[in-house]
Amino acid sequence: MPVAWVFGDDVNTDVIIPGRYNITTDEQELARHAFIEVEPAFPARVKPGDVVVGGRNFGCGSSREHAPLALRGNKVAAVVAKSFARIFYRNAINIGLPVLEIPDLEGIETGDEINLNLEEGTLHVNGRTVRPRPLPSFIQAIVDAGGIINYLKIHDLGDAIGTS
Repeated sequence: MPVAWVFGDDVNTDVIIPGRYNITTDEQELARHAFIEVEPAFPARVKPGDVVVGGRNFGCGSSREHAPLALRGNKVAAVVAKSFARIFYRNAINIGLPVLEIPDLEGIETGDEINLNLEEGTLHVNGRTVRPRPLPSFIQAIVDAGGIINYLKIHDLGDAIGTS
């Protein structure tokens, strides 16, 4: 069963992936260093399908894509938070990492079993079911495609990105 990895408010992109590791965009390499300074066990213990849970303003800081890439490299199912810094939110969408706002995330602790069903739009944790704010349909389409580049390719918009 997937578990929650809980972080607080104002989690900076340098907390997610310290700047000294941003010499590559290889998500597997970045994944090895995610949260290394605040949760050293994260890279070794996170499992595919686990969910990162944040507070308010998750992903504040730099505009680099490295932070969401590091999380995608760890194969987390999604990041859920009370709110996101806009640039992190957009970077995550652009690479196909689901990011969902849920105002009521109280009482969740790291290690709690968590079940996120993106199709149903539900999060089950600690005997409760909460519903994230749904993504707008055009944003959901980008996430479903695996990111903006894949979306453009699927919809034969390669000229927009120079890949046709």
